[in-house]
Amino acid sequence: MKKIFLLILLLPFSAYAQKTTILKGTVKNKNNTPVENVSIELGKTGTVTDKNGNYSLRIPFQKEITIKFSHISYKIFYHKITAKSRNAIRFSPILSLKTEKLAEVIVKDRRKEAQGIVSIDVAKAKTIIGANAGVENILMTLPGVNNNNELSTQYNVRGGNFDENLVYVNGIEVYRPFLVRSGQQEGLSFINPNMVQNINFSAGGFQAKYGDKLSSVLDISYRKPKETATTIEASLLGGSVTFESPFIENKLSIITSLRYRDNSLFVNSKQIETNFRPKFTDLQSFVTYQFSENFSLNYLSNFSLNSYNYQPISRRTRFGTIANPLELTVFYDGKEENNYLTLFNAFSGDYKVNENLSFRGTISSYNTQEEEYYDISAAYNLGEVDANIGSENFGEVDFSQGIGSQLNHARNDLDALINNVQIKGTYKKDRQQWDFGIKYQNEDIRERIREWEIIDSLGFSVRPPNSIGKDQPYKAFEGPIIPFQNIRENNTVTINRFSGFVQLNERLFMGNNEVWYNFGIRAQNWSIRSGRNSSKNQTIISPRAQFSIKPNWKKDMLFRFSGGWYSQPPSYRELKDYNGKINIDVKAQKSIHLVTGMDYSFDMWERPFKLTTEMYYKDLSNVNAYSVDNVRIRYRADNVTTGYAHGFDLRLNGEFVPGSESWVSIGYLKTEENIDNRGNISRPSDQRVKFAILFQDYVPNLPNLKAYLNLVYNTGVPGGAPSYADVYKFQERLRDYKRADLGVSYVFTDANKQYKTGWLSKFKELTAGLELFNMFDIQNSITNTWVRDVYSKNQFGIPNYMTGRVLNFKISMKF
Repeated sequence: MKKIFLLILLLPFSAYAQKTTILKGTVKNKNNTPVENVSIELGKTGTVTDKNGNYSLRIPFQKEITIKFSHISYKIFYHKITAKSRNAIRFSPILSLKTEKLAEVIVKDRRKEAQGIVSIDVAKAKTIIGANAGVENILMTLPGVNNNNELSTQYNVRGGNFDENLVYVNGIEVYRPFLVRSGQQEGLSFINPNMVQNINFSAGGFQAKYGDKLSSVLDISYRKPKETATTIEASLLGGSVTFESPFIENKLSIITSLRYRDNSLFVNSKQIETNFRPKFTDLQSFVTYQFSENFSLNYLSNFSLNSYNYQPISRRTRFGTIANPLELTVFYDGKEENNYLTLFNAFSGDYKVNENLSFRGTISSYNTQEEEYYDISAAYNLGEVDANIGSENFGEVDFSQGIGSQLNHARNDLDALINNVQIKGTYKKDRQQWDFGIKYQNEDIRERIREWEIIDSLGFSVRPPNSIGKDQPYKAFEGPIIPFQNIRENNTVTINRFSGFVQLNERLFMGNNEVWYNFGIRAQNWSIRSGRNSSKNQTIISPRAQFSIKPNWKKDMLFRFSGGWYSQPPSYRELKDYNGKINIDVKAQKSIHLVTGMDYSFDMWERPFKLTTEMYYKDLSNVNAYSVDNVRIRYRADNVTTGYAHGFDLRLNGEFVPGSESWVSIGYLKTEENIDNRGNISRPSDQRVKFAILFQDYVPNLPNLKAYLNLVYNTGVPGGAPSYADVYKFQERLRDYKRADLGVSYVFTDANKQYKTGWLSKFKELTAGLELFNMFDIQNSITNTWVRDVYSKNQFGIPNYMTGRVLNFKISMKF
């Protein structure tokens, strides 16, 4: 009886077994590594893979079904199958990693998106190809951000200059050296990409909590390490060593990085033959100690020593047109020795009173000691090139149009000390957030300027612009030889600044539409003392506002509007005129910002994309007009100029190639100024059209082989004017800037591909690759060298060409 009862119980299972069969296999990734805990679903039944990636699942017989393979780290994989026999079926799928999405594409924090802040993936900042790879380099692929000098980390934003950009590291404003003249002298940026946790950038219309500048904000946060690791990077351009680790039960965290940079590989590719021995070194540390859940102390330090030794030998540059080609040949004698020592220390403390109220206090000190010494003589020949194809001397100089020489001398020293103390607070209540803060800053700058230039053409010393008796060689001049340019100043400047801000943020709903708004106001009072002269106190007030709305539409769209009255109190550089004299009465430059933008997130080719557009207008007043010589800005130190800037920016980013994030940027800008009511002319930063592509790809059959393309096209900017010349008479533009950099790297091991045995098991990450800079060897110019001809009284603008094609090898490893 028991046997009959048991048989009755087994009959349904027997019938079911006859209508099913077994599906089994091993789930792996593209690196041929088994994947554990993959969920395999068939309707309401399913299973998971074991530690070896194996699985087994019963499926219906003679019926088409769809199996779903899913894992938190991999893309969902669907597979249709029909079991035509009762024999077991083996199927082993290969899963693809989920796309490593940029914060610009999938924005988790809508507040940043609503405030017009671009959040950039740190990994992209580290892998982007460029002569100065890092945070600033990736900014230059964004619309509205321009720079025609690949050796410089400085950038212009929407018509502003290098001095109009705010840069913060952990909420502390950082600075750059004062006397740097060219990009090849800069060395290393303050921002170390190996230490960065978050990168936020705003190109205009930013909040009141940020400082008093006219153009942009770059807000960087350094990370607190969660594990012990050492990262080593090396290339033909230098290298770095970064150590990070938590201590004392994760209460203490330390990250420190030593970097070395050598730009000789780039400088030697230029048209000037040189002996170049640069040494750019810096050491940074970020230390945090968590005393309790509500209180922590932070310490940020930087030591930077840049030694720039430059000895030019000769130069040969051809320019002009096909019909009228010209050649400049220069032979140099002498050398330039510059040293920049920078020390930076900052202590900050975070205290959380309760869930609603928190404070941060900061004390920081920045000191830069700079020396700029050079004696360089140059003998030049400006000649006409024989363009007659049938001539025996075709391509050679057959007539000297100008012969001359010049001697440049400098013994410049600067010592600047900037100390500040600030307190910031945040108060949250319901959906509202109040931010407020106050800051005191003292600047003590001492500079000794000894700089002169003597110009000679065919044996006749050229007189300064305002001297009399300049009719050589037609009339002999019997007076003493005096420099064409002579600056001798001893400047001692002390600036005291008090500033503060308060702003309100709130998120609410209007019907089914999500709304964010921000309103804030800043104020700053400052006084300047130069020698015995003291200026009156000056005060500026800067109200700012932002409004964003996300309609309850099927399409994922966000609209935002922002603006305000922005002011930039003068820095030391803005107080100093062309002759090195200090004008303590310089007022703050002012700008009214109006920005409107839209974000549209959508899927294309079943992959995520995002389109961002912005239109802006700036009305400029009290402008302190300037000229640019490479990366040195020289101000008029007055406020007799007005101006404007307007344009639009467009950026499309997403998975153009499956699994790799790329973007395309397009920008249009027009900015003009009116100096002393003489009429509008283009500003030095009038970069009309900008087009950039950051493209990433990989080989499908070899996914660890990756390629990076960084392509930039900028229309030409005004080429500047000779010293003391009327800028209204020199409005010709430089040629368009075109550059393409290509990088190819192979990932031996990383977080997604680890080895348990063999020599690769010793590495957490190991990557090696080649970088090809300026792959098409395009001659780009950044400024002009002005050559004078005493007979014709003409001055010729000779383009200063940038770097040529350069190949670099790079390796990175993490233990």
